[in-house]
Amino acid sequence: MAKRTVVVCIALALMCCITSAAWAAMNKLTPAEKAAGWKLLFDGKTLTGWKATGNPEGWAVENGVIANLAKNGGLLATDGRFGNFTFYCEFKNVEDANSGIFFRWADLSDPVQRGIEMQIFDSYGNKNPGRHDCGAIYDVLAPRVQACKPAGQWNKVSLTCRDNLVWIDLNGKRVIYMNLNQWTTPHMNPDGTGNKFSTAYKDMPRAGHIGFQDHGHKVWFRNVKIRPL
Repeated sequence: MAKRTVVVCIALALMCCITSAAWAAMNKLTPAEKAAGWKLLFDGKTLTGWKATGNPEGWAVENGVIANLAKNGGLLATDGRFGNFTFYCEFKNVEDANSGIFFRWADLSDPVQRGIEMQIFDSYGNKNPGRHDCGAIYDVLAPRVQACKPAGQWNKVSLTCRDNLVWIDLNGKRVIYMNLNQWTTPHMNPDGTGNKFSTAYKDMPRAGHIGFQDHGHKVWFRNVKIRPL
């Protein structure tokens, strides 16, 4: 029994070392990224630089990732504001999850009407994604293709804003390319469908916070970084 105990302890120690090494590899910038102007928005240890608009206990750092604990945390917003940029993060979600990444979010008290949302949704397998599926600009523009991974797997998002243009790559596929100036009428999309926004999308703020949404489902984020343009 003593030998077995020693073996188990060694195995656990090795697992801890491997896990710690994996955590250390996350949430860091390479020398090339630093030279290109990338900045970390999450240090892998604390929520420094972020604030919750709801219950602060609804957000935590777990094993080197930002965890939405689905405890009415509201949105988790960056202290900083950004206008033209490329934003990158990785996320995973539970089954049936509904969440989002908000950007150019000008008014912390009103993310829906004063910010733009990229939808996070458990829509894996949907061959004809709509305006509420993963990768969509919520209620405004459907993703070109279904690119999200099954629940429980990590997704990679690259989101770029340059003046009136917004484009999003999800897991290496271009899912959104939009010209905000084509949205000229409140509550209306260019194809004639309606949306919930009282401001024409061409008039949405061109700078603001970035935020992660608590919509009552657990979602995790890591490797969160930004490159101002």
